[in-house]
Amino acid sequence: MRTVLVTGPGGAGRTTVAAATARAAARTGRRTLLLSADAIPGLPGHTEPTEAADGLWSARIDSGEHFRNELLALQDRASGVLDLLGGNRLDGEEITELPGSTPLALLHALRRAAVGDWSEAGYDVLVVDLPPLGEALAVLALPERLRRYLRRLLPPERQAARALRPMLAQLAGVPMPAQWLYEGAARKDAELAHVQALIEDRNTTVRLVAEPGPAAEDALRTARTGLALHGLRVDALVMNRVLPRHSTDPWFAALAAQQEKTADHWYAQWAPTTALCEVPHLGRDPRGPEDLALLDTRAAVTVPGTSGADVRPAGDGLAAGLARRPPGRAEDPWWIEDPNAPDGLDALLPGSRIVAAPPTDGDGSVLVWCLPLPGAVKSDLQLVRRGNELLLTVGPFHRIVPLESGLRRCTVSGAALTDGVLRVRFTPDPGLWPRTD
Repeated sequence: MRTVLVTGPGGAGRTTVAAATARAAARTGRRTLLLSADAIPGLPGHTEPTEAADGLWSARIDSGEHFRNELLALQDRASGVLDLLGGNRLDGEEITELPGSTPLALLHALRRAAVGDWSEAGYDVLVVDLPPLGEALAVLALPERLRRYLRRLLPPERQAARALRPMLAQLAGVPMPAQWLYEGAARKDAELAHVQALIEDRNTTVRLVAEPGPAAEDALRTARTGLALHGLRVDALVMNRVLPRHSTDPWFAALAAQQEKTADHWYAQWAPTTALCEVPHLGRDPRGPEDLALLDTRAAVTVPGTSGADVRPAGDGLAAGLARRPPGRAEDPWWIEDPNAPDGLDALLPGSRIVAAPPTDGDGSVLVWCLPLPGAVKSDLQLVRRGNELLLTVGPFHRIVPLESGLRRCTVSGAALTDGVLRVRFTPDPGLWPRTD
């Protein structure tokens, strides 16, 4: 299934572009599902997939309903403890959602679309209207982070000792975690694993929506680094609400010139690897399916490798790029580089994070782990190794990366940020890499 995650700076029209993208995908004959937490004029607002047009289904993510269902289910599983403590159970009618429930509802909807009951419909394309850019990056990183927390707090291997828990409770003098807690953690871990697999899938890309201007330019420059840190691939940058470039009105012409200047910067930064799409301003807010179709037909697309100055209408409109796989190194945006190999592309081991054995010829050979971080600056970069993990911080973004087994047997001997790529040097530990003379 092809998945398109649509986000951008707040107020840029990402929901409208997401709906227009979904409609464009359905127009090409693909069964398409659109997920959004916001109401979209002209489309059904039901929480279950409902056909909105030929080949297009839409579903609204209701965070309040999801929060109530989850809390009621938790009450049922913990009924014994609540009864023991004399707690009064909550009724569904008195439950209102708490802040932070929206991201969890979004992850739940993604799981249903990936492997749950919604997936049984056999959709070809999934278009997801994400929150604004900063929040969207946090949501997309959430499955990996939550799974790490669950594994640290409730290690799965501890379940093997469940038969000994009553004895351990007597010896330690404290109650041991109940079986339902381990089962609940395992169930949540499996659900999060499905969502993480969907986000990391090769057929999943991010589609950025922004209105050309200085504020959006700063937001995209920062977000580009965060997207790369989390291995998220961008298939298109949609410049929304583009004004006509020729006008006799000085005030209007100045706004259009500012947009054009920003657009030129984006073509220079993004065009080598990312499709750029210009969607003209309709002169009003889109009001329904007809306007969504109009945005699609008027979209002008420049595909990677062509000159940014030659923007021409493309027949596929907003559907352009849905069938094209984004550029990358095999299945992994990070790779291992052997500095002893010949110069050129042969020096790279594309798509590999698995190290069979580093050089052990005693000449100080190292392995270099390369992490593309476009837009990153050295002053905003922090790198710490803790055990078998690397703790990476780039500006406002943070990620804990587990090391592959081969790199765990090496020590970090240096790091450098050059041309938008962080290279971390690993030197084999002699005590862990014995020579085989």
